[in-house]
Amino acid sequence: MTSEQLPFPTEFTQSSRTGSIVVTTTEQGLPRAISVDRDRLREDPQLLAAEIVRLCRQSAARAGIERRAQLVAAGLAPELLALTGLPTAAEVTRQEYVEEQEYETEPDSWLRPI
Repeated sequence: MTSEQLPFPTEFTQSSRTGSIVVTTTEQGLPRAISVDRDRLREDPQLLAAEIVRLCRQSAARAGIERRAQLVAAGLAPELLALTGLPTAAEVTRQEYVEEQEYETEPDSWLRPI
């Protein structure tokens, strides 16, 4: 099977920096599975939900990069590719950097339960 014949994936996975949250989404970023470490469940639910949503958006953006690459490989004209609205790798990298700067990954406390 050549790369052109390989089916496009139906699921995409994105994890938090620490790996404590892992989401599996559709190409559009809809969650299909969410895995959260037990320690993270003790956090503020709004912060946890915000991180899950952020990971779903990142997963969709990275799926968009893969879809764009697939369309380029199939020979789609650049002007038609621009109409798809699919992100470029540079756009996704820039957005992830901005989100990482806005998102606080530092814990509220260095104390942890024993």
